[in-house]
Amino acid sequence: MLNNSPFALNRRAFLRTSAGGLGSLALSHLLAAEGLPGGVGRNPLAPHAPLNRSRAKSVICLFQHGGPSQMDLFDPKPELNKRDGQGYPGDLEIHFDKQAGKLLRSPFQFRRYGQCGMELSELLPHTGSICDEITLVRSMKTDSVDHESALRLIHSGKFQAGRPTLGAWVLYGLGTERQDLPAYVVLSDPGGLPVDGIRNWTSGWLPAEYQGTQLRSEGTPVFDLAPPGEVSAEARAGQLRLLETLNRNHLERHPGHGELMARITNFEIAARMQTSVGEVLDLGSEPESVRRMYGLDHADKATVNYARRCLMARRLVERGVRFVQVYLSGQPWDTHDKNADRLKDLCRMTDQPGAALVQDLRQRGLLDDTIVLWSGEFGRLPVSQGKDGRDHNRHGFSLWMAGGGFRKGYVHGATDDFGYRSVDQVVRVYDLHATLLKSLGLDHVKLTYPHEGRDDSLTDVSVTQAQVIDDLLA
Repeated sequence: MLNNSPFALNRRAFLRTSAGGLGSLALSHLLAAEGLPGGVGRNPLAPHAPLNRSRAKSVICLFQHGGPSQMDLFDPKPELNKRDGQGYPGDLEIHFDKQAGKLLRSPFQFRRYGQCGMELSELLPHTGSICDEITLVRSMKTDSVDHESALRLIHSGKFQAGRPTLGAWVLYGLGTERQDLPAYVVLSDPGGLPVDGIRNWTSGWLPAEYQGTQLRSEGTPVFDLAPPGEVSAEARAGQLRLLETLNRNHLERHPGHGELMARITNFEIAARMQTSVGEVLDLGSEPESVRRMYGLDHADKATVNYARRCLMARRLVERGVRFVQVYLSGQPWDTHDKNADRLKDLCRMTDQPGAALVQDLRQRGLLDDTIVLWSGEFGRLPVSQGKDGRDHNRHGFSLWMAGGGFRKGYVHGATDDFGYRSVDQVVRVYDLHATLLKSLGLDHVKLTYPHEGRDDSLTDVSVTQAQVIDDLLA
């Protein structure tokens, strides 16, 4: 055998491909984390002090795939209701132009909630109960009217696929306080992946340690997490010692091997998860009052599942996880038809659990340093699509944040009289990213990573001219 051949199968390669198992590299990672001899390098997930003063240290993103209708949920428009059935007095960017109809009023009543008097739809009574804690932005805009590219924009700052997402950047900038849990957790819908799949939480060209880790909300959180029952503790300890030696020797021959470092880090987190993740995600230990608050006793199965994931999100950040995302299957907020009926179902599923999450964090003293973000990728048009649907709208949509240094009981910006275009205190997706990073103590201009010959960043400020929106922060 030619040892210099790139195809040579030496002892190291044979053992690596045939004797590995989940968590088999734990000793190597532990030594590295503690700076002991035999470690394989600096721990890329070690916690870092933020560059600037911060309020927040973790993020929970409740993402609503499809584009929630702002004029039916967050942005009351009396003029739209008054002129229902008339033609729109201007030009509209229509996605499905042949299906465009007349102005379509909202069938839902709005009322004022809380001491701040925030106006919200009757579909959101639970969100109304926490309105004194939230910042509602009514003047969002994005650059794409297509789902996939708009999703990449709000998650990673650019149209292109394969760029690092916000969660990956936060983890790169801050690291994690827990080395026995994934720092970036994705709580996916048991019904399936959202549109654009794992691109929603990719680390892109950042090191693979910074990508999101999916945990299931039903059944075993991670497949093959527990070691085989027939493998004794002594045998596993021997495996760890042997493979630690092999990995150390391999890295000495190939320093800076990023892919191997990522594998070591990810497998080692999985190894320690064997003893930690079960306790974290055991909702049976929660008091009955908390379970009811989230809606775990709800008659609707979809509500129960969403409630379970929101409660899991609280338990994860409570134990030091840096970034958590809760996703829905497909793109359910994409209400091209039966807009009103579908909104009723979606709000029944998400309103109580999302509001309970904010309330629970506040009661536990966690809301001040946790950002809760509720958003979709864009909004809907003020005209009908077909008989009773609404088409995509990139020029105006709404979202809200709570905690983490954001203003309480505050409404920011406005759209025009029909809810079509953001016209006052406009917030672009890039500005939202810059502001979220500032709340975490990170500078969106300085948080960079070398890529294709230049220092790239989440906001790529030389192209986007992103700005921090200080009015959103307390």
